Amino acid sequence: MLAEGKPQVTGLVLFKQFYAYGKLEVVFSLAGFPMESDTSPRAIHVHENGDLSDGCDSTGGHYNPWKVNHPQHPGDFGNFHPKGGNIQKFKSNLRATLFGPQTILGRSVVIHEQEDDLGKGNNKGSLLHGNAGLRLACCVIGKLTTIAITKSGRRRRRRRRR
Repeated sequence: MLAEGKPQVTGLVLFKQFYAYGKLEVVFSLAGFPMESDTSPRAIHVHENGDLSDGCDSTGGHYNPWKVNHPQHPGDFGNFHPKGGNIQKFKSNLRATLFGPQTILGRSVVIHEQEDDLGKGNNKGSLLHGNAGLRLACCVIGKLTTIAITKSGRRRRRRRRR
């Protein structure tokens, strides 16, 4: 879902976790950031709800099942710097999980307009959401079972072994 009047950020966010107590990994392949703001970091977070009925505004707050101050909650992925209007980034050892009662499946990923101050802003908003600004784009976190994504970002069907 894209915010009206804002940069048209599109792409893929792919999560991978092999078993319940394994570390979560994510690949961001995003495009559409304004070239003139290439030096501006963008915050990316998991938000509570997978509800896009009112665009990114209906995704709720940052996913924070432990009720801890920012940036220690599992919904905080930090800041990413666009290059050439794109973010291509692999990140591992995330605090979030795809398994159990605290799964992020069915929640949302939100790309923010500004940098996350990582809880150092000396105000309530900083501890809650990092003062990351408006929401540029978002998506619901779902589950893929039979589709693989090639390095170029194209989908391809997996062949089943017989």
